[in-house]
Amino acid sequence: MALLEARNITHSYSLDHRIIPVLSDVSLHVEAGEFIVVSGSSGSGKTTLLTLLSGLDHPSSGQVFIDGRDISGASEEQLAPFRNRTIGFVFQSFHLVPSMTALENVMFPAELSGDPRAHDRAAALLARVGMTGRSENLPSQLSGGEKQRVALCRALVNRPKLLFADEPTGNLDSENGARVLTQLIDLKHEHGATLVLVTHNPDVARAADRILTLKDGRLTG
Repeated sequence: MALLEARNITHSYSLDHRIIPVLSDVSLHVEAGEFIVVSGSSGSGKTTLLTLLSGLDHPSSGQVFIDGRDISGASEEQLAPFRNRTIGFVFQSFHLVPSMTALENVMFPAELSGDPRAHDRAAALLARVGMTGRSENLPSQLSGGEKQRVALCRALVNRPKLLFADEPTGNLDSENGARVLTQLIDLKHEHGATLVLVTHNPDVARAADRILTLKDGRLTG
């Protein structure tokens, strides 16, 4: 059984009484431990696909299964604790809590889960990415590369089975982008996680086990 599976999902939205299609009849499966890249030009539907696969939004039709569970029609009340336990997210824009230190940001998902080792897990992850000396800094005191390393640690603190990353190097220069990507892949292997990463960067895509290409809302490869 695939860890992640989409069956004939479509998605559209309404604009000025018109229906705008975004995704059309997309099916895919991802095995445990794989590193999958979803590639495609701007506007091809990559980020929308990621939000549907991760349960942040529901498809207009079709089904999404994570670890055998159909999440397509689940309520937010049902999905929130499931996502916190099972899924980690790394976004292009970091999404750190401004009033929390780097350490507190990383600890937060583990504290929500009631993990008594939240502090130790967070500190160990920050040390792993060379951020121990910045653990008490607020996000406003960190560079873009440092913020993304904190976000990466936060995504991994609950040891999720499944990691989603949406253009995680898109806001970084080439040097910091390469460093974050290397650390993301290394930590994915160390934690035995499955990684689904959205990018239009061919250098990033070449590191994947498989590349799925979206064009005009359809998978072409």
